[in-house]
Amino acid sequence: MSDAAPGKSPLTRLPDGTVKQIGPLTGTRVWTVPGRAHRPIEMMRDEPRALARGEETGLCAFCEDRYLETTPEKARLVGADYAELQRVPASRLFETTAEFRRFGNLFEIVSAEYWRENHGFRQPGSVVAWARDYLAEPAGREHIEHLAAVRAAASGAVQSLEEAALDLVGGSHDVIVARRHVVDGAKTDDELVSSGVLTPREHAEYFAFTARSLDDIARSQPHAAYVAVFQNWLLPAGASFEHLHKQLVAIDEHGPQVDHELRLLAGDHELYQHAIADLAVEKGLVVAANDGAVAFAGVGHRYPAFEVYSRSRANLPHEHSPAEIRAVSDLVHALHTVTGVHVPTNEEWHYSPPGAPWPMPWRIVLKWRISNPAGFEGVTKVYVNTIDPWELRRRAVADLTRLRLEGRIAEGIRVGDECRPEDARLRYAD
Repeated sequence: MSDAAPGKSPLTRLPDGTVKQIGPLTGTRVWTVPGRAHRPIEMMRDEPRALARGEETGLCAFCEDRYLETTPEKARLVGADYAELQRVPASRLFETTAEFRRFGNLFEIVSAEYWRENHGFRQPGSVVAWARDYLAEPAGREHIEHLAAVRAAASGAVQSLEEAALDLVGGSHDVIVARRHVVDGAKTDDELVSSGVLTPREHAEYFAFTARSLDDIARSQPHAAYVAVFQNWLLPAGASFEHLHKQLVAIDEHGPQVDHELRLLAGDHELYQHAIADLAVEKGLVVAANDGAVAFAGVGHRYPAFEVYSRSRANLPHEHSPAEIRAVSDLVHALHTVTGVHVPTNEEWHYSPPGAPWPMPWRIVLKWRISNPAGFEGVTKVYVNTIDPWELRRRAVADLTRLRLEGRIAEGIRVGDECRPEDARLRYAD
């Protein structure tokens, strides 16, 4: 079963061209009105500013010249082989250049204090020793003093350095940041590096690093029921910086959407096959596929959205093989490349929570945040999405075909009508 009414299609086009959608997993009502789909989707921005020489590596707190403005590093990937270094001391942060870094969010959504006060959580000895060792080094102590002062000024709460260090290294809300804010050799500040600007290999390393970090956070925080993984790109999509990064946040409940899907699954263990993949095939919404994943134009989203489903039997991202993670990464990267640099997006990871009674596939939803819900949506709870799924698929197929010829997306991707019937067969419940 899905959230569409029995006997009623989740996706219909009326005689005047209006498209009405019902989210199969959410019940969200969405309309697309004719004539609104051809507006530009890139957000207007200020006139590009010329960059001074060397400025491109220090534009925000996530940039490589400003490592000490973020919390102590949990890990970084370095070099052409993306070797992983863990817990780099403050005195050695600038000895290597991080292609990707992982560190705690300075202003957490769910704080270390939350886990301590509400669940009685105490950091394990290895984390206590790391905090102690970090403070024992003069550069590390200075780093913690600076960060503690920033947090105290924002919150009004003062901690000892020992308490601050422990919370800063042992939190359960992490950020994974790419090296470049703008492209190498950028002349202006609008030459940003989005996910689609990365090479397929870079994106695959970024993706796999995120999957490993998800596993580490889940293991490190025993009271977590779920780890939310997402990427906000550009200010209209909720990003604080125009610098590519993902966030991982441990929470002590699944959240209402996962709970709702688990209830739907109780009535149909192959919910995602029947309500999503089969619908996409029936309505001609398969965008692309490779041997491990498939991408659809999503139905019933408030914003134009692509859905990328893993075709693995594994349910959790970190339980996928490297090849299976790479398959999902390649399709997500290709769709980010289609999207472009100046389109605000949310990338959301969905997967089966540990211990769930029913299997759920790993899927990524990529949303184009190109409109703002307003009074009409508030009054009616009907959302106006300016691009319907068929038009979204048409645009994506055309752009993917061009990008493949240009060599900008990974090899092995089948586009549009090249996709085979078996590409839409999900195996999460096998």
